[in-house]
Amino acid sequence: MVNKSRLVDTFIELVKIDSETKHEGKFQKYLKERFQSLGLEVIEDDTMAETGFGANNLLCRLPGNVNADAIFFSCHMDTVTPGLGIKPEIREDIIYSDGTTILAADDKAGIAIMLETVALIQENNTPHGTLEFVLSVGEESGLIGIKAFDMRTLKASHGFVLDTGGPVGSITVGSPTHAGLEIQIDGTAAHAGIEPEKGISALEIAAKAISQMKLGRVDFETTANIGIIEGGTATNIVMEHVRMVAEVRSINSESCEAQIQHMKDLFEKTTAEMGGAITIKVDRKYSGFDFNADNTVVKIATEAMAKLGMTANHEVSGGGSDANIFNEQGKETTNLSIGYEKIHTVHEYIPIRELEKATALAYEIVKQVVTK
Repeated sequence: MVNKSRLVDTFIELVKIDSETKHEGKFQKYLKERFQSLGLEVIEDDTMAETGFGANNLLCRLPGNVNADAIFFSCHMDTVTPGLGIKPEIREDIIYSDGTTILAADDKAGIAIMLETVALIQENNTPHGTLEFVLSVGEESGLIGIKAFDMRTLKASHGFVLDTGGPVGSITVGSPTHAGLEIQIDGTAAHAGIEPEKGISALEIAAKAISQMKLGRVDFETTANIGIIEGGTATNIVMEHVRMVAEVRSINSESCEAQIQHMKDLFEKTTAEMGGAITIKVDRKYSGFDFNADNTVVKIATEAMAKLGMTANHEVSGGGSDANIFNEQGKETTNLSIGYEKIHTVHEYIPIRELEKATALAYEIVKQVVTK
């Protein structure tokens, strides 16, 4: 029932509107008018002052026409760079950019799916409960927009984020808790050629601690990485200061905390032994979730896929999305694959067939909620 031509036209139109992170204003205005033209109530929050981003979040609501549970779908408005002046091209039923920019299927494919789903519901007078569509800013910069969104404005308690790559059919059933660490080690400067014995190298402290540290894939649930190391001013000065930025991710929140403590203990112990000073800041960016087949959103999506002849793939992700924040704040939410590939690169693409399948799935989810 998906109108392929309209769906593709909508997607092409969306990706041509620039909306790199922190510059979502023009695109947000377009979406606000587009959802209003479909007869939805559109609520714009007032989070720009808090987030510093280029627009507020949007909540678009289609009242139910039958007595059924409310659900929501969510996408983000912002894109990564290079995302200005996108020129989409269709080759052999696959949509690409012209190779100089991203395509922005992440996440404008999800928004196109939202709009086509609303159109299908209205054209077919499809029975549905209240449907809510959340459009966030700043997802690509640490889920900033959705963190500021007031979840109390949502009537629905269960939702589906349309923002995962790969073939349609995957349901995200697990996503990690994610923490960032900023480590500052202070040693003592000295002339490296004349009197290095009088110095305490911050770099040597860091190196000795790191050499004892569990990093990379710590276990099947947990990863840790030190991604930035900065320090030093000249080769003839014993390095006085080192700044490092690290991260820890784990599906198991206790394992995440244990890895953070492991890293802190080694840095602090080694610094004390070598006579330096240290400051460690931990930023817990978002909490993880761990679903099983009995979770409501997993059951709904799995049953909808079965209706469409798909076999559901329950997938654990190593990354986070707006779904993490919804779950953290009490809204049971999964993330669904919608077909795009090679995101965040100029080689990004989406097969039109996958875009159609993802739309059919969103539409079937709406119907499934009514019949369950």
